[in-house]
Amino acid sequence: MPFARLATGAAVVALAVTGCSVTTEASGDVVVGEGSIKKDDALAGQTIVVGSKDFTENIVFGHITMLALRAAGADVTDRTNIKGSVNVRKALLAGDVDVYWEYTGTTWITYLNNTDPIPDSQQQYDAVVKEDKEKNNVVWGPIAPANNTYAMAVREEKAKEWNLHTLTDLAAFAKDNPAEATWCLESEFAGRNDGWPGMTKMYGMNVPSSNVKIVDTGVVYTETKKGESCNFGEVFTTDGRISNLNLRVLEDDRSFFPIYNPALTVNGASADKYPNLIKILEPVTAKLDDETIRKLNERVDVKGEPVAQVAADWMKEQGFIS
Repeated sequence: MPFARLATGAAVVALAVTGCSVTTEASGDVVVGEGSIKKDDALAGQTIVVGSKDFTENIVFGHITMLALRAAGADVTDRTNIKGSVNVRKALLAGDVDVYWEYTGTTWITYLNNTDPIPDSQQQYDAVVKEDKEKNNVVWGPIAPANNTYAMAVREEKAKEWNLHTLTDLAAFAKDNPAEATWCLESEFAGRNDGWPGMTKMYGMNVPSSNVKIVDTGVVYTETKKGESCNFGEVFTTDGRISNLNLRVLEDDRSFFPIYNPALTVNGASADKYPNLIKILEPVTAKLDDETIRKLNERVDVKGEPVAQVAADWMKEQGFIS
């Protein structure tokens, strides 16, 4: 998720993604057998420190990484759930953490201090990889297909009734049906140019302030589902509540929102010491699309399942471990 990470770090993100506490039993409690991930002699007996930010999705990534590295023969130290995006990034740069998952948009804007996001996913990734290596000696693995950015959502039955698929559709609907064009937003999104003001300008929406309700992030989802305070809500594209509440995410067909593809990031010295570390995670990364991450997040956030078990179940389902 996007500019909660851009502006205030993981404290806001944690609320935005989870809305609840995360049960994170030790990854070592999960028995790891051999699957498609094979033992790597260079990692045998080596200890890799795995970090993560303090929200569900990133913690899940951390546990997936630990399982993969254990399957490859490494020992792991669990430093997931570090409070604050900046803190886990600092830990990586200092070598206190060997690996953690970061997002292209976050790094490009927050850590590399660029103003304008690059609208093409691959170009954004390529630019981040080059600049982060040159400036910070951070090595990036390949990006996952998922894009955890902002989006607008509506309950599925109304999306069908009103024939809404894209934000362009929504703009036309809002013009023709002002009484029905009501929104729930959280305060951060409502005030930023790369949020509500910029989006409405890009899509030519003229929405009166009386049609917009500012609520806590988690409340956006439930209120959008109810359809009483608002018919449309600002969501994060990989949030598990989207599937659970049967909301439809409308396509950002003009590519307004920045791209936030997740990828493994590795301290440069660690990448040199363990050259196969990124390669081991490549097939795992390739499987992490929006729908997959939504389901994993849903199991943790909505169903209350322990994150380590959720990660292990998925790794076994995919055949990476047994």
